[in-house]
Amino acid sequence: MQTRRYDRRVPGREKGFTLIEIMIVVVIIGILGALILPNVIGRDDQARATAVNTDLQGLGNALELYKMDNYQYPSTDQGLEALITRPSGFPEPKNYNPGGYLRKKKEPVDPWDNPYIYIQSDSGYELYSLGADGAEGGEGINADVFYEDL
Repeated sequence: MQTRRYDRRVPGREKGFTLIEIMIVVVIIGILGALILPNVIGRDDQARATAVNTDLQGLGNALELYKMDNYQYPSTDQGLEALITRPSGFPEPKNYNPGGYLRKKKEPVDPWDNPYIYIQSDSGYELYSLGADGAEGGEGINADVFYEDL
């Protein structure tokens, strides 16, 4: 004797999510968004400040390598461009690295698209960013960031 199996599905009812299940997922996503987004949004200034510090450290290291190879830093006129392409003029680099001293092959700019300031002196050099406002001085994100302060 064979037993019959009955299909327990109700005719016309398809498998899927119920409205309640979808609403619960939407509420959970909303709660997570409310908790996470405020922590992520508004941190771009903090990220740029960190990028400035990293850039200045990298430029400082490149300047030290330049000095080790050429026995002096590039002049103020030669600027940071001397880390990318062999500079002309005085002082002429004696043992310039053919590949340059920076990975990026363009003049370095800070996260606010302002060029970094480089000034060579008898005692070394000054290297800094003018901050978000691009002007000397300032407070908070507008403050100047100096390599020597890192």
